Amino acid sequence: MKAQWLMRALIAAVLGIAVVFIVRRTEWKEVTIPSPLRGEAVTNPFYAAEKLATELGATTERRRVLGTLDDATDVLVLTNWHWSLIEDRRRLIERWVENGGRLIVDNTLIGTQAFSEWSGVEWGYSSFDEEETEAPDVDTDVETVSYAAAGTGSCDFLEEAVPADRSREYPRAFSVCKLDGYSFLEAGRDIAWGLVGVENERPLQVVRVDVGEGSVTVLNFSSFGNRDLTEADHGELFVAATQLRTGTRIAFLSETEHASLLALMWMYGAPVIVLLALSIALMLWRTGVRFGPLIPATDTARRSLADQIRGTGRFAIRLGDGKALHAATVRGLREAAQQRIPRYAALSEADRIAAVAARSGIDAATLASAVNATVPRRTTELAHTIALLENARRRILE
Repeated sequence: MKAQWLMRALIAAVLGIAVVFIVRRTEWKEVTIPSPLRGEAVTNPFYAAEKLATELGATTERRRVLGTLDDATDVLVLTNWHWSLIEDRRRLIERWVENGGRLIVDNTLIGTQAFSEWSGVEWGYSSFDEEETEAPDVDTDVETVSYAAAGTGSCDFLEEAVPADRSREYPRAFSVCKLDGYSFLEAGRDIAWGLVGVENERPLQVVRVDVGEGSVTVLNFSSFGNRDLTEADHGELFVAATQLRTGTRIAFLSETEHASLLALMWMYGAPVIVLLALSIALMLWRTGVRFGPLIPATDTARRSLADQIRGTGRFAIRLGDGKALHAATVRGLREAAQQRIPRYAALSEADRIAAVAARSGIDAATLASAVNATVPRRTTELAHTIALLENARRRILE
């Protein structure tokens, strides 16, 4: 009994020590996990930006393809865009900007040589020490950068190097996250507006240059997504980058969602596909093996003797107007008469007709007309003549 109690006490002591060890060696903190996107925000990367622009009095449009660009569009926002993929599309955007449009792009166009040559904005690269890229230790109670929402990359204050509003006494500053810290922008044109890093002395991170009558604004980060726009000063920066005003018309485009090859073929060449499919179907129908004969198969069973005789007779009537059939019937009558009438061969033609008529009981004139018929007759008349001769032959044989 004592041994059992000692064992229980030992187990309780071990469990107590384990609980104390775990409590002292662990730290419990509350972690905020963002809720998953729902509704249109799942498929539309510009959903938050569209809602913000709409609330500020702008008109927004989410496009799947570029389509046409005209005076009905003031601002074009591109992200994850293949600038050099289609030359006609690229030239359409370039002409639209040169005619007064405002183009906004982010760092997803890094390394696109054609864009850099046209806009005059290039990406440069440099390295920073770890001490320089550390986030500044600031009081989170004041208006600063939200590092918890930064996701990837560092955060910094970006200050106007070239103010958009020259009447301001102090340049504006924006708290921005998702800066990579290794790249910056270089402009080969006069800068109309630009932002540089403050805390870590980052080079140019946002730049706007004039191209023709329009402008191109390049951001060295991507902070206008559905989860990013409400963090830090990304919303205010979006308004400044797009130069948003009441009545501004903004079009958003992205190629993050790639249509399948079949979908693109149908989108751009539906008439050709339909004609090709019809041509293939017609060719297969024309040259394919049929599943059955064009007409029903005839009965392969053997015909009766009467059917055979009638078929032979119809053939003889069609071939030579029935003359051969009439001659064969007359010949059969004469052979039967030679067998039954004495000295038939020595009789004259008239005596032969009279002898056959007397033997068969058929009128001699009618029998002579049937035997000596030489002109073509209609089918019914020929059949009647042949029947008469055949009747006479059978009576003689009887």
